[in-house]
Amino acid sequence: MSNFKHYFKRILIVALVIYVSFLLQTSVFSRYRLAGVTPNILICVVSTYGFMKGRRHGIIIGFCTGLLLDIFSGSLFGAYALIYMYIGVLNGLFRKQFFGDDLRLPLILIGASDLIYGLASYVVFFVIRSQYSFSFYFMNIILPEVVYTLLVSIFVYYAILYINNWIEKLEKKGSDRIGNY
Repeated sequence: MSNFKHYFKRILIVALVIYVSFLLQTSVFSRYRLAGVTPNILICVVSTYGFMKGRRHGIIIGFCTGLLLDIFSGSLFGAYALIYMYIGVLNGLFRKQFFGDDLRLPLILIGASDLIYGLASYVVFFVIRSQYSFSFYFMNIILPEVVYTLLVSIFVYYAILYINNWIEKLEKKGSDRIGNY
């Protein structure tokens, strides 16, 4: 029963992180555009959980995050869920190389994930409609978004790392208490 309780707490906290990130991305940062783009905080969340927890968590969190965007975007339903799910899987492949305090790997993976997201979005939302201005889209949308996302991702990464370490301490403290009885 206690295992279920810890699992349920983790699910609620991750859902809260996704929800707060969604609100920040769609409301707060949409007012503070830099070079006409907003940072993709949800990519930071999916990438961070992907390489911190592995492919399975990356798939689940990516799918739920993408589904949330699909519900509120009104465009091609399921596209964001698929893109974010693949990004979660790709980041989950780097779980063995993850070290919490080293910031290089997370920044590289978050930047690469945002670049993949931008390219996939271009293909799904523009090429299908026969809009082929790739160089304009790459220079004016994708690259500025990657840079802005990387700046914001430093704070998002450390916040998620802190929350994850806090949850693991609670789980360990709870399992130690049960083991003593």
